[in-house]
Amino acid sequence: MAPPHGRLSGRAMLRVGHLILLSVGTQLPFDRLVRTVDDWAIATGRSDVVAQIGPSTYVPRSLKAFPFLAPQAFQELQLNATIMISHAGMGSILTALEYGKPIIIMARDHRRGEHRNGHQLATAERFKAVPGIYVASDEFSLVEHLTRLAELTGSERLSPHAPASFTDRLRDFILRP
Repeated sequence: MAPPHGRLSGRAMLRVGHLILLSVGTQLPFDRLVRTVDDWAIATGRSDVVAQIGPSTYVPRSLKAFPFLAPQAFQELQLNATIMISHAGMGSILTALEYGKPIIIMARDHRRGEHRNGHQLATAERFKAVPGIYVASDEFSLVEHLTRLAELTGSERLSPHAPASFTDRLRDFILRP
């Protein structure tokens, strides 16, 4: 069960052999994603899933779930995760690419009231062919990816810095009279 307000030291959760990190962001609930991962964890006997579930109304039965995590603890979990599962938020996607972690993303669907508009559906569609990113179009697809966890691989690590050729051109444009 999720504690009312989680504060977590990343080290406290890293005593397991594998670490699956589920994140839904902090602004909106994404109960469909949390429930699907929780049901999968129960069905497979997994106890290695840590979840940052935001303002969720669903209370996980199996996941080590926290509404919010301190930024440093969350970053440590991201660094040590074997795999990441997330909403189709750019922050999660870019972090997985930066750390070279495989990530399963499932977009919030605005038609179900999970978001204000369809931008996460567009984001998921855009990243379908990117190595290391596995797009789940629905709950069934998510479970299919979860059953193949051992086969999922991350991408090459993405630099956290923009290429010098880009920043040089940008600087030139800004400084142009």
